Amino acid sequence: MAAAAAPLGAASPPAEAAFLGFGPNSRDPGRLPSRRAGGLGARNRKKGWKRWRGPEAKLGRDLGDWLEEKAAELRQLGGPVSEKPNETLFFVDTGVQEKGRKQKCGKEKPLRIDLILQPDSKVPPPKDILAHQVPNGKKLKRKQRLWEKLTEKGVVPRKERLLQERLQKPPAVKAAEAGSGIDPSRTFYDMWSDSNPLDKALAGKDTWFLEQTKKQPVKRPERLQKPRSQLPAVEVIPPGGSYNPSFEAHQALLLQAHEVELKKQKAAERLERQLKFPTVDEAPTEEMVFQEQCEGLLEEESDGEGGQESPSEPQEGESQADTAPIPHLPRVAAGEKKTERQRKKEKEAKRKKAREALEKAARLRRQEVFQLRAIRLQVKRREAELLRRKREREAKRKAEENKPKRLGKLKYEDPDLDVQLSTELAESLRTLKPEGSILKDRFKSLQKRNLLEPRERAKFKRKYRVKYVEKRAFREITL
Repeated sequence: MAAAAAPLGAASPPAEAAFLGFGPNSRDPGRLPSRRAGGLGARNRKKGWKRWRGPEAKLGRDLGDWLEEKAAELRQLGGPVSEKPNETLFFVDTGVQEKGRKQKCGKEKPLRIDLILQPDSKVPPPKDILAHQVPNGKKLKRKQRLWEKLTEKGVVPRKERLLQERLQKPPAVKAAEAGSGIDPSRTFYDMWSDSNPLDKALAGKDTWFLEQTKKQPVKRPERLQKPRSQLPAVEVIPPGGSYNPSFEAHQALLLQAHEVELKKQKAAERLERQLKFPTVDEAPTEEMVFQEQCEGLLEEESDGEGGQESPSEPQEGESQADTAPIPHLPRVAAGEKKTERQRKKEKEAKRKKAREALEKAARLRRQEVFQLRAIRLQVKRREAELLRRKREREAKRKAEENKPKRLGKLKYEDPDLDVQLSTELAESLRTLKPEGSILKDRFKSLQKRNLLEPRERAKFKRKYRVKYVEKRAFREITL
């Protein structure tokens, strides 16, 4: 219950009589309790900040609310409401609509999206200082002021002077200096032909000088003019791989795919057979191992002891003349000096041997006259054999040109044939299923035409070893 109002002339009651509590221990909330009675805590502790705050805290809140209200008025209305004129805040509603007034065109009225995108705040956005900063701005300003002073004196920068000179030249002088290539009055021409007007300025000059000064490109070598492969860029698939193929064409494609798979199967079986571990029956026994170890250590005995023939006896089929000893000249000891007679005999033997060789060569030449037909026949056979080998080499070279070359460490492998079984053939174009991949087909075509080395997909290689860590909580559950 509230206390009765006091008369105007009476004095105000004391603080104890201004508040009437319900209980004997009630206290006035406006009066700060003592530290002993209330237990509000120390003033220098965070716990007592809010409890021991004074009237300055309330003043701070009021001041913050007032500043926030002023900022909201500035954003929404562009300034305080008290300073706005009445025309901007109110309008007179006469209730009378003017007749005959034309409706405004829809184009004059802004769209709703434009109204939404318009800023609601009247406060301008903060200026981006970094956007207006220029690197070396002070230096450029000083340079600009210097050139302004020089321009007043009649000094022009070099770039500006050259530009003015180019602009002042007549078009005929420009075309004569730059050549007929930039003449606007020229007609159309073939830039790949030999009579190119752009090459007239380079006619008669040294080729090496033109190449070094980069006025004429280096001539492309002839070996680079040849194509890498004679194969077409896009190969046409066999007739059996087309939509709705004939029975014969489809069977031929199936046979081709069967041969490819058969080769792969034979290669896998051969590798498995080479790496196969021998069975118990095929494994070598101890006796076989002992024989292999003793191989070549024991010499085989001859059929009859002492049955070796004497080297002095002549063999069968050899005549006595062939086995007769060849007479040799008497040998002279190393320390003895040859006599005059021995020297004459040696010279005579050398002359006789040379004379016999000459006579034999002359006799053979005379005999070759009667062998002209046989020699001519041998020459023809030799030429025919060389021609056959040459044709084989050319055919082999042409066949190798169409085959992919070894450009890298990997060997080119033909892609799998895109073939469908007889039961998988589509009855209509609507139910046709796509086969293969265009990207893989183009990639393999580049490899087959020697434009790209064969590659394989890079495998993921872990850089660090995976470390298995068992957390404590998981270990407690599993135990």
